[in-house]
This record gives sequence, structure tokens and C-alpha cells, in this order.
Amino acid sequence: MAAPPLLTLQSIALTFGGTPLIVQADLTIAPGERACLVGRNGSGKSTLLRIAAGLVEPDRGARFLQPGTTIRYLAQEPDFSGHASTLAFVEAGLGPGDEPYRARYLLENLGLTGEEDPARLSGGEARRAALAQAMAPGPDILLLDEPTNHLDLPAIEWLEAELKSSRSALVLISHDRRFLEALSRATIWLDRGVTRRLDQGFAAFEAWRDAVFEEEERERHKLERKIAAEEDWLRYGVTARRKRNVKRLAGLHDLRRRHREHRGPVGSVSMAASEAEASGTLVAEAVRAGKSFDGRPIVRDLSLRLHRGDRLGIVGPNGAGKTTLVNLLTGRLAPDEGSVRLGATVTLNLLDQRRAALDPDRTVAEVLTGGGSDTVSVGGQNRHVVGYMKDFLFAPEQARTPVGVLSGGERNRLLLARALANPANLLVLDEPTNDLDLETLDLLQEMLADFAGTLILVSHDRDFLDRVVDTVLVSEGEGRWVAYAGGYSDMVAQRGAGVEAQPRKAARSEPRNAAEPRSAAESRSTTKPAPRRRLGFNEQHELKTLPARIAALEAATGKLRTALADPTLYARDAARFETLSRGLATAETDLAAAEERWLALELLREELEG
Repeated sequence: MAAPPLLTLQSIALTFGGTPLIVQADLTIAPGERACLVGRNGSGKSTLLRIAAGLVEPDRGARFLQPGTTIRYLAQEPDFSGHASTLAFVEAGLGPGDEPYRARYLLENLGLTGEEDPARLSGGEARRAALAQAMAPGPDILLLDEPTNHLDLPAIEWLEAELKSSRSALVLISHDRRFLEALSRATIWLDRGVTRRLDQGFAAFEAWRDAVFEEEERERHKLERKIAAEEDWLRYGVTARRKRNVKRLAGLHDLRRRHREHRGPVGSVSMAASEAEASGTLVAEAVRAGKSFDGRPIVRDLSLRLHRGDRLGIVGPNGAGKTTLVNLLTGRLAPDEGSVRLGATVTLNLLDQRRAALDPDRTVAEVLTGGGSDTVSVGGQNRHVVGYMKDFLFAPEQARTPVGVLSGGERNRLLLARALANPANLLVLDEPTNDLDLETLDLLQEMLADFAGTLILVSHDRDFLDRVVDTVLVSEGEGRWVAYAGGYSDMVAQRGAGVEAQPRKAARSEPRNAAEPRSAAESRSTTKPAPRRRLGFNEQHELKTLPARIAALEAATGKLRTALADPTLYARDAARFETLSRGLATAETDLAAAEERWLALELLREELEG
């Protein structure tokens, strides 16, 4: 017999400022639950989690917590008053039967010593201390809102393993796809104020969400056709000698009301990077470049070429010197030794993810326009600031809203909007995924795929790195940086470990001219295994023929999308619409499989040929 749920929320509703935020939300947390809570920025996810924690009282609905159940919530703004150190703050959250060693163990693994003065903590350090306090007692229910924010890759991977081994029931909000896929076994979707539940992990969510939206669109088309038929009857089916059918007329009014009150999916961000004139083939070149601070090497003996169109990801633990490295490669910082030069006609655009880059007293419109104007220049074309704001999901009335009252996700969208308006052929993004919802991340990824210039990306988001970059430059410690072909997962496969591992000792041959830098796309792991075999005949044939098959599938999907883009197709020929939709789904699946097979074979060929 299944154990009773530890926590139940039923028919929860909450209104802010006259606008319904949560309309009908239900949540059940069973012992050992592993659920992720997903939804667009501003959909009410954090508020629902606070209701579950008992910190916010809903307008309507019931909350039931089993007697004796312990529940912990990761506070966005922890209260450190009365605590002399971070260790004292975490220990204060332990119960009488809890293990005291847990406090120091968690703090050290989250990059803190326990001796820090709470009054002098940065925002990231405060969040890590709050995470340690929430996890320390091993509660029955653990509610975590964006726990990976301000964590580097080693800490994220440690946290993932720690939560996997925990006995606590878990409800998790995060923008990190890889983190959600690894930890969730159920998905709660909060959409337009209503919750839906899928008894599968996050990996199945996006296909399920798209199917829900497609079904809603079909129902909307049916409703519109029914309204049109009833209006036709109202005009032509009732003669002067016959009383109108009062019941049928009332039904028409009800149909119109349903259509008027229908809330479709929230609009999506429309983003595109403004591109400057194309740069030269060589964008940046470092030859045995080095940089040290206070005798500590941050970059040592770095030789690298960055060509037009390269997608370079930079990863490493906090403190490894990622920002210093970016400043060296972009010419904003001079090397102590060696040389760094930028190519011809390089126009740089840097997205600084430090929230301090935004003046909290300026309005959204002033940030985008620079003040004194109602227009913003986007790619050399003037646009009204309100129209440009709508592309990034800002309401027109937010034009005069001070930056200081925006949420973290809204601030990040504002930074993106400001950065992408500036023409550039070298785009540098420092942690662009923080506080963005998953749909916005998808659109950012698509924008970067269409960007014809060169990209340098600093990120702790493993999934985003895999989707965007073609080379990863990773810190090996003591100022050494090594480039690996592919995304983050490819780097782990080649290196044999994630970024927290120490560099492996292995002999390697130097280039014929040690001073000659290697291309970012040509750089490889320094510990590649020796070739053991050659590609078989069938594998060689696949590798040769797959590009043509991929091109054919891309053409086929393009034609199908064009046909389905006809807004009148469903009304004219519903059967053809269904056939084309199934055909597109099949073609997209085949295309993804072909691309993955080609990539696997190409990586295998490169590995075997050395």
C-alpha cells in the first residue's frame, strides 16, 4: 500500500494587484518524490513553492502537511541576523538529532569555509550558505528554487550527486536542463495559472508541452468554426415568420465568451543579434600569451587562433580566471608575456552578466535608449522602444518601470535586449543563461545558431554548451588552458572527467613549431588514446553518404514547415494538415538521428586517425 502524501496543495489560487497569478494549482508530494516545477518566467513558480513552504497564504485552496513532517525551502534572500559566521548560520538550522558535521561538509563542498562574516557575503556566497542550511538537516521535503545559480561546474555536479543520494522528497525549480533531467521523475507544469502533472522526468516534458499546445490549437480552430457556423445560422437561418431559437442563441453567446476568455500560451521572445560588417578570417590570435596577478599564473603559455564563425566555450571552476582569459582574447587586457592580437574589422559586443551593470534607478526605456529618446537603434534601424520591449516579453507599461524592481529573469532579458541591439561580429556572452526560462533559452540558442559572427561563451550550463559551442577551452589548473573539440560532453569524453578533475599526466608531442598557435577548431585533448582500429567499410560508407541524406532531410522539413505555415490549411483540409504534421515529426526525428550518427562517426574517425 502506497504511503500517504507528505504535503498536499489543492485548488490553490492567488491574485496580485488585481491580476490572477495562480488560478487552479494542485501539488502532491509523496515520500521520496523527485519532481521539477516548470513554467515561464513570471508564471508563479516561486510563489507556488513559497505557498508549499507555508511562507505565503493563498487567497483560496487548502494546504495539508502531515504532522511531524519537516520541510525546508531555499530562501532567495536569507536572513543572517544574529549569526557571527556562515557556519553558525548553517548550524542554527540543525535539529537536535541532526549530525553537526553536515554543516561544515556542505559549506566546504559549496566553496565556503564557514568562517565568512555574513555581513560581507556576496550575493552568490549568501545563496550557497542558504543552500547549505536548507540541506543540512536532511528534511523530509526539500524545496529548491534555482539552486545552481552562482555555482560553478564542479559544485553543480557535486550538488547533483548529493541530491541523488538524499532521502528527502525534492521539488526543484531550475533553468539547467541537464540538472533537471538527472534528478526529476515527475514534472509539474504551471501554465497560465493552472498546474498539470506528468509522471515522467523533465526529459519528456518538452514533447508533452508541445502536444498540449497543438491540441489546444486544434480545439481553438474547432471553436472558431463552430462560432462561424452559428453566426451564419443567426443571419440566414431564421426568417421573420419564425421565432429565433433562444437556446441556440444563448449557446452562441457562450461560444463567443469562451473564445474571448481563452488564454493562449504566453508570447515568446523574439531575439536576433545585430550583425556588423563581417570580420576578417582571423578574429583573434594568442601566441604563448601569459598573465599573472600577485605572482599567481592565471593564463600561461596560451597559443590559440579564433577564426570567423568559431563558437568557443570557456569553462572552469570559480576563480580559475575565465574573465581574465576573455579580456585577454578580446584585447581588453594586455598580456604579461607573449602576444595577443585582434583581426581586421572586429566589432566586439560583450554581455556582462553582473547585475551591477544595470543602474537600479533608471527605467527600462532609459536602459535601452540611453535616455532622451523613445527609439532604440537595432542593427542600424530605429525602432520604437515599446515595440522592441515586446520582443523580449516586456509589457508597454513597464517602459517607465525602474530596473530595481525587476525580477532576476526580467533583468537578464533587459541585458540581452540591450546587448543584442548593438551591431557586432564578435559576441561575448558571460553566463547568459542565468534566470532565463527554458523557452527563452531555446530562442537564445536559435539566435546564436543564426549569428554569422564569432562567439565566445562563458557558461556553467552543460546542456547549453553542448547545444551552442564547437570547441571548449577548459582550465587545467596553474594557468594552463586546453582546447577540446565539440561541446561539454565531448570534452568530458576526451578528457575522461569534468572540470573538477586534476589534469592527467601524459606525454604528448609538441607541434613542429612550438610558437605556432593551433586553431580553436583544430585543438584537441593532450591525452588522446592511440588508434586501435580503422573505420569499417559500412562506417566509411555511412560517413560519406550521411551529409547528402542530412541535406535532403533538411530540404524536406523545410517544405513541410512551409506548407504547414498556411493559416488556412487546417480549415480547408484537416486530413492533409494531420498528414503533413505527422510527416514533419517523422522527418525531424530522422534528421536528428542522422545528424547524431554523423557526429558520432566523425568523432570516432578523428579519434582513430589521431
